[in-house]
Amino acid sequence: NGAICVQPCSPSFHGETSFVCEDRKWQMFTDACASLDVQSLFQHCTFCLVVPVASFWFSLIFSNLFSSLQRISEPDFSCIIPDILSSPAIPGNIADIVELLKKISLLLSENVNRGKMQSYSRIANHILNSSIISNWAFVKDRNAGSVLLDSVNLFAGKLLLRNGLESIQEHFISTKGYSMHKNTSGKSFDFSMEFNNTGNITGHVVIPEEELLKLPKTSKAVSIAFPTLGAIIETSRLDPGFVNGMVLWVSLPEELQHVLLTFEKVNKLENIKAQCVGWHSTERRWDSRACKTKSDNISSVVCVCRHHRRTFKSFSILMSPTTLRNAVLDYITRVGLGLSIFSLVLCLIIETVVWHHVTKTEITYMRHFCLVNIATSLLVADVLFILAAIVHNTVLNYQLCVAATFFLHFFYLALFFWMFTLGLLILYGLLLIFFKITKSIFIATAFSIGYGCPLVISILTVAITEPKKGYLRSGACWLNWYETKALLAFVVPALSIIVVNMVVVMVVVMKTGRSSAGESCKSQDLSNMIRISKNVALLTPLLGLTWGFGFATIVDSRSLAFHVTFALLNAFQGFFILLFGTLLDRKTREALRMNYLSSKRNCSLAK
Repeated sequence: NGAICVQPCSPSFHGETSFVCEDRKWQMFTDACASLDVQSLFQHCTFCLVVPVASFWFSLIFSNLFSSLQRISEPDFSCIIPDILSSPAIPGNIADIVELLKKISLLLSENVNRGKMQSYSRIANHILNSSIISNWAFVKDRNAGSVLLDSVNLFAGKLLLRNGLESIQEHFISTKGYSMHKNTSGKSFDFSMEFNNTGNITGHVVIPEEELLKLPKTSKAVSIAFPTLGAIIETSRLDPGFVNGMVLWVSLPEELQHVLLTFEKVNKLENIKAQCVGWHSTERRWDSRACKTKSDNISSVVCVCRHHRRTFKSFSILMSPTTLRNAVLDYITRVGLGLSIFSLVLCLIIETVVWHHVTKTEITYMRHFCLVNIATSLLVADVLFILAAIVHNTVLNYQLCVAATFFLHFFYLALFFWMFTLGLLILYGLLLIFFKITKSIFIATAFSIGYGCPLVISILTVAITEPKKGYLRSGACWLNWYETKALLAFVVPALSIIVVNMVVVMVVVMKTGRSSAGESCKSQDLSNMIRISKNVALLTPLLGLTWGFGFATIVDSRSLAFHVTFALLNAFQGFFILLFGTLLDRKTREALRMNYLSSKRNCSLAK
């Protein structure tokens, strides 16, 4: 019971089918058999290509097919539609079409005109048909319905409006857009669509007039209705509830906060109560906090839904698979990063001023060399974190988001590898007393570890995951988790270094916790406690031990307490580095005092 059996498809299909043993019977689990040849889809587009066809087709394989989409000059890519519509909507083909739509959304979503949207809708309509809903249960990717929803929304959000309005209707997907401004009376979108052979269901979207008054300029609103998508998402989920109507998606200007949605119920029994929910695309679940029920009767329900403002990404996103939307996290991240950046700039200025005074011996030179590179890596990473949020929230450019994520990944890894180098340096100073290392060897080794290792990891991560568009996560310029687990390329090295640095701190505690001769028992205990506490406090931010709390956000990614704790401890790391690494260092304070007295004496002589 529970055993898995995998079988190849029949000769006319490619892929495989897996079965699971339940109650002594083999039950189909996933069906990846596909008849649709994605590689040959564009063979009918010979006259639509800008580049020579021969050079295009001989280089075409599935892994780089979607980069070749950008070569299509035909505005609505309708040349691929006949092959898609003639293919059966079996689970394997559904998976391929979902992936195709995702890539089109990412690569061809600039200037989405009516022709493009019509072609896109026809392709999506083919796999949204009510007659093939049961096939979705065997699609290998259980999140395929959510991926489709995100892809359609991304593409339709770029729709250009002709003369201030647009309406594109298919049987199982309908798109409408309106241009509006603050003097416009309340706008509404009305949908009446076929659900199954028994008849139609309706949906109604209303943007209240008081909301439109908030618009500073002419803006657009786009809405899409999916009569079958709710049932499709249900096929791969274990939730006890069911979607009792169509799924409505609305794209609103940032200034608008509320929208009214009216749903006709599919099942109109008296004992069935409705709950208004919104789809959480990051966590791939229905979220009851997004909408509230305004009225509910036998035939319909009216929902009031909040339009999420784009918020500053929480600092905890760096190690957590999911992103929590919370005002407290937002505030902590903003304040923490602002203070951290200011502190790190001040730290580097102080290190520049006192450098010649505090680097007279080789061991102090190495220590301050590591400290400067730790501060530099964290400063650049924190600035990039802010820029990545700005790129995602305003520019919405995929290539820029990839670039921002690559450098963000590199510099946060560099931070950890420089903290690792500092940890090794501390062990060298404590354990290898009679082994001497020269400055040149140390600098070469430190740079290889501090910047070489992060560079290799960052390049490998983007090279492996980006060709399949699995580098970025949905909703942020940061590493993907759900599809490719690219986030592990940051989490695994970071947590490994934290474990090593914890061992370093334990060695420091054991070495420096020894009592001095001639002290009484009580004074010994007190001095040991003070010495140990001081060492732990000094080393914790410099060796990044607080990042260990990121493990809790991985284990329970929806716990607000874990996210807040992680953000509090790590968004302020720059401040703690300034405090414990620079200001509380005795030699640094003495060097600052000498510089101050020297400048004061020079000032007096000038007078």
